[in-house]
Amino acid sequence: MIAIDTNLVVRLLTNDDPKQAQYVVELIEKNAIFIAKSVFLETEWVLRYTYQLNTETILNSFNKLLGLSQVTAEDAQTITQTLQWYEAGFDFADALHLASSTRAEKFATLDKQFIKVAKKLHIDLLTLD
Repeated sequence: MIAIDTNLVVRLLTNDDPKQAQYVVELIEKNAIFIAKSVFLETEWVLRYTYQLNTETILNSFNKLLGLSQVTAEDAQTITQTLQWYEAGFDFADALHLASSTRAEKFATLDKQFIKVAKKLHIDLLTLD
């Protein structure tokens, strides 16, 4: 199994450098691939800020990537929950933080947007209010 870095995922999803994108395609075709949660986090940020991609495009790209039989995500259940909450309106990082916190009894935040989306989804948080 080969773990891949954010830059490889970005090349694959954007094809902004066809030679490098082809390298990633061949790497995936010939190997079992592991993608860490932190790579998903960084990739979402790069796609959103650098490439100005919207949530729907990023979600579709991640779902296609995760649908490849050769690809294994670190803590796949957490990534799946993260993507569901991201689609429902959470910021990707906030969704990942929350989905990764299942060992805790509660999640505390002061982030007003986080609280607003959590209330909409009936997720109980600890807040100042």
